[in-house]
Amino acid sequence: MTLKIAIDADAATAPYEQLRAQIAGQARSGKLPAGYRLPTVRGLAEELGLAANTVAKSYRALEADGVIETRGRNGTFVAAAGDAAEREAAEAALAFAERALRLGLAPDAARTAVDDALRAVYGK
Repeated sequence: MTLKIAIDADAATAPYEQLRAQIAGQARSGKLPAGYRLPTVRGLAEELGLAANTVAKSYRALEADGVIETRGRNGTFVAAAGDAAEREAAEAALAFAERALRLGLAPDAARTAVDDALRAVYGK
């Protein structure tokens, strides 16, 4: 199995975000299993024709999201992200629900806000 990334230079989405989204998607779908070693920042930047800082920014975002983990000089690996991602999403949902209640929103209004945000982000 190999990492398959395609960066569209003409896309409205920034290259670092395209890279982040593709790695996250492949990790969460299982195409990149937990423990898979990712290329070095410099190596992937060279392969994709991107600046090393662009790849590093993607890796930092993925690490913050719990999708990958850096093990010092041993490299960067896909983490067991499914559980961490679901846990973080549940925490974010709870924080949103508590905030909506403090704002005085009815449950239906809060659900509408979530649905609108999901459509805006996912495009559906």
